[in-house]
Amino acid sequence: MCARLEVKNATFSYDGKRNIFEDISFSVDSGDVFCILGPNGTGKSTLLRCLCNLYPLNAGNISIDGLDISSYAPKKLAKKIGFIPQIHTPTFPYSVLQVVMMGRTPHLNTFASPSHKDREIALEALRTVNIEHIWDKPYTELSGGQMQLVLMARVLAQEPEILLLDEPTSHLDVGNQIYTIKMIKKLSQKGLALVMTSHFPDHTFLSSSKVGIMKDRKFLAMGPAEVVVTEENLQDAYGVPIKIVYIDGEIKRKIAVPVVKD
Repeated sequence: MCARLEVKNATFSYDGKRNIFEDISFSVDSGDVFCILGPNGTGKSTLLRCLCNLYPLNAGNISIDGLDISSYAPKKLAKKIGFIPQIHTPTFPYSVLQVVMMGRTPHLNTFASPSHKDREIALEALRTVNIEHIWDKPYTELSGGQMQLVLMARVLAQEPEILLLDEPTSHLDVGNQIYTIKMIKKLSQKGLALVMTSHFPDHTFLSSSKVGIMKDRKFLAMGPAEVVVTEENLQDAYGVPIKIVYIDGEIKRKIAVPVVKD
């Protein structure tokens, strides 16, 4: 598994008048985890949708393995890139396994039914995210956190080379947040290229090989978490003082703590 996602001078606008983001450039290789931080309304989620060709750019270029994403047929692109949105509203009470099996669609011929192999891949994806025990539960009856894990399993069953994650820990409890961060790191070690958005700066110290902080439609800083995730950059991005604290002992890592003043 080897893939390279490259973005050059990307600019997007819904109405052709006001840019949501502009002049964005970065690259992600197999094994990388690129985390995008920034306040609400900065364009992080829109950028992810452009990366999987849901929205066409107004200017610039997005390529996978040297080919513009617009040149990929939808099924071929789905074998290259998987996307987990932040919000998903279920309509039909499919079982968890049925939802995960939908991730196998790019690998099936027209009108073909999933095979025993497809079912085993879906079950393995459920085991990977630790929700095999709810395989037969209706998807519409799940909590928001469980739905997020099901969507993670579905995209793993899709077997993409590049994975886009929009706020993957936003609906999860603390335990599943850490579990998801560990899984993201594990997937990168298996060769996936990952791009994720987040509102948790300290999560970047756990999982990211590279961080981009967005503000005013652009990256104000980009590079390794240890270099980019600083008190100055975070205050510039979020408009509030944030302290970076190193926790010694068993933890041995940095965390980001907002400063609350009376």
